[in-house]
Amino acid sequence: MKNLTAFILSSIFVLSGVSAFAQLERVYIEKYYVSDANDATDITGGILPAGSTTYRVYVDMAPGFRLKKIYGDNNHPFVIKSTENFYNHSADGQTFAKDFVRARYLENIVALDSWLTIGQTTKTQAGKTYFGIPKESDTDGSFIGGVNNDGGSAMISGGLLTNADPSCGSPLTIADGMDTLVNIPTTWFSLGVTDFVTGADTTIFGSLNAGTEFNSRQFELRNTGTVGVLGDSNQVLIAQLTTAGELSFNLNVEIEGEVNGELQTFTYVGTDSVLLAGEMYHPFLIYPLECGCNDPLYLEYDPTVGCLDVGSCITPIIYGCMDSMACNFDPQSNFNVQGLCCYPGLCNGRDIAQVCPSLLGESFELEVFPNPSNDDFTLNIFSGMSDEPIHYEIVNTYGVKIISKDLSATEKVIDEVLEFSNQQNGLYHLIVTVGGKVETMILVKSN
Repeated sequence: MKNLTAFILSSIFVLSGVSAFAQLERVYIEKYYVSDANDATDITGGILPAGSTTYRVYVDMAPGFRLKKIYGDNNHPFVIKSTENFYNHSADGQTFAKDFVRARYLENIVALDSWLTIGQTTKTQAGKTYFGIPKESDTDGSFIGGVNNDGGSAMISGGLLTNADPSCGSPLTIADGMDTLVNIPTTWFSLGVTDFVTGADTTIFGSLNAGTEFNSRQFELRNTGTVGVLGDSNQVLIAQLTTAGELSFNLNVEIEGEVNGELQTFTYVGTDSVLLAGEMYHPFLIYPLECGCNDPLYLEYDPTVGCLDVGSCITPIIYGCMDSMACNFDPQSNFNVQGLCCYPGLCNGRDIAQVCPSLLGESFELEVFPNPSNDDFTLNIFSGMSDEPIHYEIVNTYGVKIISKDLSATEKVIDEVLEFSNQQNGLYHLIVTVGGKVETMILVKSN
């Protein structure tokens, strides 16, 4: 039974696109701050309209992996855009957050500048280098906003960046989304943003030209590799973006880490029109997410979508043998598991007399619905074997019996509810015995 269960599990994993090494878990977008009327009074680095939103974009990796590169190439453009211009501080803004000194964050609305990074948010200074961390995980306080702020050009009493918009979680005056990290990345390299000779930045990350989009097939930002401030969550900041418009992006990343003691590099891209050797498409690298049926237990499942489109998952998968030449052909199944099919002389190590009792000229029938199910199942037994004792039991994938019951032998049709509301998701093996005959079925408990 273990071999059969493993075979079915492998079929489900192939269908669902499950990777054995899920290095990139998701891309996390944090709503960092919403500017208010006080912030709009500052003209030191250019006026920022009240109601503009500052977003932070994090690459969320499995523990132990590090982000080495964000990039765009001929096959996979790197795109960040908005329906309105991005804000860049004309006096003290930076293209790359690693070039900020800590003191600059205390001035007017410099902390809302738009920039790129791989984790790092300040230069190494006085023994401390800061890195991005989601505010919800930031417990070391804040050096941004409120009493830490100079009040901007209008000398606002109490300082700027004090808006406590509830959609942003903790106010900047409580958590600034920055903390230190022991292992500081080195060997920074960038291409396609700043001019190689002058260092001028004419993109949406510089203040020379206002813009709504960065779309590049010749872009790269990399270092020796950065991990998240918190190793368990391992979220590495790659961009801060401030705009009054609607944000969208398409990203590509390179991740490095050890697998079975061997250092490996993994490349994830946000477009799948061309996939070269070693490249893997990941739907979470696109924002807004493309939605569809993301449930692998439905025939409509699409592994390229990142969210559920309500109503798109229509047909539950019914696993079974769809080969009409097999003795256990199941006309109700819609997803073939060839390992379930039995033929005289070939039944994958199982007793064909139990799997296909009809070969002996004496049998009963059973059906279970719904299957898969996210709650209880209903078992129907149709038996012409009158007065024969009826028994069923259910075991999990570890061979542990979770249900065992005897039923009345006098009824021709038995309708039995199998209570599964408290059972964990996974595969279960149903075994029904009528007299000396046995029928089996795989049950799938899902979300």
